[in-house]
Amino acid sequence: MEKLMRLISMAPWLLLLCLPFAFAGHDYNQALSKSILFFEAQRSGYLPHNQRVTWRADSGLNDGKASGVDLVGGYYDAGDNVKFGLPMAFTITMMSWSIVDYGKQMAANGELGHALEAVKWGTDYLLKAHPEPYVLYGEVGDGNSDHYCWQRPEDMTTDRHAYKIDPTNPGSDLAGETAAAMAAASIVFQRSNPAYSRELLRHAYQLFEFADKYRGKYDSSITVAQKYYRSVSGYNDELLWAAAWLYQASNNQYYLNYLGNNGDSMGGTGWAMTEFGWDVKYAGVQTLVAKFLMQGKAGLHAPVFERYHEKAEYFMCSLIGKGGRNVQKTPGGLIFRQRWNNMQFVTSASFLATVYSDYLTSSSGSLKCAAGNVAPSELLSFAKSQVDYLLGDNPRATSYMVGYGNNYPQQVHHRGSSIVSIKVDPEFVACRQGYGTWYTRKASDPNVLTGAVVGGPDAYDNFADERDNYEQTEPATYNNAPLLGILARLGGGHGGYNQLLPVVVPAPNPVFAKPKPAPKPELTPTPASSSSPIAIKQKMTTSWNDKGKTYYRYSTVVTNKSYRTLKDLKLSISKLYGPLWGLTKSGNSYGFPAWLNSLPSGKSLEFVYIHSTSPADVSISSYNLA
Repeated sequence: MEKLMRLISMAPWLLLLCLPFAFAGHDYNQALSKSILFFEAQRSGYLPHNQRVTWRADSGLNDGKASGVDLVGGYYDAGDNVKFGLPMAFTITMMSWSIVDYGKQMAANGELGHALEAVKWGTDYLLKAHPEPYVLYGEVGDGNSDHYCWQRPEDMTTDRHAYKIDPTNPGSDLAGETAAAMAAASIVFQRSNPAYSRELLRHAYQLFEFADKYRGKYDSSITVAQKYYRSVSGYNDELLWAAAWLYQASNNQYYLNYLGNNGDSMGGTGWAMTEFGWDVKYAGVQTLVAKFLMQGKAGLHAPVFERYHEKAEYFMCSLIGKGGRNVQKTPGGLIFRQRWNNMQFVTSASFLATVYSDYLTSSSGSLKCAAGNVAPSELLSFAKSQVDYLLGDNPRATSYMVGYGNNYPQQVHHRGSSIVSIKVDPEFVACRQGYGTWYTRKASDPNVLTGAVVGGPDAYDNFADERDNYEQTEPATYNNAPLLGILARLGGGHGGYNQLLPVVVPAPNPVFAKPKPAPKPELTPTPASSSSPIAIKQKMTTSWNDKGKTYYRYSTVVTNKSYRTLKDLKLSISKLYGPLWGLTKSGNSYGFPAWLNSLPSGKSLEFVYIHSTSPADVSISSYNLA
């Protein structure tokens, strides 16, 4: 998280002393177990009874209290004690994608249950952070005050201010990524926890509408994030990314149309990428849309989806050195994008290569590069080479996953890991005291941060295992999240799974039942899902022609499906071009008519409108259940 305090250099010829590489067969299943375990060390809030990282304790128990909202929980992003919403949501999206595509392999390895717990720890927090349809809390704490101190999370005395976005201070990138996380996670829980899955999807619908309706960059609203997680790419990629995940989660044609209608104008078909990460999502969008194309779902959008597909292949070709513009690699063969936490780009890119390889295999296709056609297996071999480098097959014979292998980083840039556990020594560690006593200590961390993937080596494969070398020794949740899928795939094999068939994530204890298709929402763009306590149904009741123009009368019925009384209902109605009866308009929303102030359980209200086109878009903005 911090800027490097000193430069680290080694003569390139020293690399020769480390050769040959330590090529040995890797235990991908063990690496997967450790990678998932890392997330337990990053937990904030009240730790559960089955917490396996026992040197951690409860922390951040008053988060959100000053703002009147419960924001206890979630994940610390890296080696500090701040909860940053954008990278946290991306972490959840990528963990979910790993499970969506490789959950069967995780189940076979006995790790699916732990992976689901890791996702749910994050989504439980994201649900809390979204208390209203158009309000999302995007950060707790701030990097400046946090980095002034070196304290265990259990001791932290730094500011825990909560920062939010809303219609006045929008953040389409943050809301879009959070919508993507909720939608992807809803797929993960469709079978093991269907009610929770539907709740996640309901929030995803609302967040997408918020992101799309109130456009703006989140770091212009939450300015304290600019120094740490600036949204350089803007928000168009997150809007497309969210639409892709919402389509995959709901099968709602609205989101597929959104990808088709906005692909050119929002850069989905234009940006030829050589990176993928928490800021820039285009390569991920292009990979998902290419999958939809291979599944035969493009329909009238096939020409646009083909352009997405071309850009996805551009990215894949650049990884294996057969494109028009290829990624940089170290002498040892590792992707190199930047000095600061380069490993995040390694794991994210390798994940896309892994899933795309399987998509091509399932469609009996091949990768079309500038240098010629490439077999899907070459993409998977590339991903394997990157993971093997990370696990120790490199010029230094160093594993960049803490706790894996015999030679891994001992001085990780991580507050909790570097300070004695509060359970061993409960004496309070003050803000600056931690720097003097623990940060500068030239010894191994007292707590092993098992499974953490650190920033990794420089452009010449050099690495300095020193705590103040945060560009190389700091871990991050988004380093690990995509790695889960690759490790599951490498450890469990392909197993003959067709990656283009409808997704079914098994329950942690496998249940052999036929999957049920995801319920398709009744309305677009933000319909009430089947889990919503409110149902909305529209139908045309009559039509007539007047002076050459056809008019339609639409009846809309709103039903309270809950067991409680519905109050304070606010509806959003767009694309309405005529008079409406049966609701009261207030500002930009519609509420109960003057003669009605609540709707009892099981009851309905009807309103009607007339105009000369297709039905208006009706969605739920807010409500209360009494």
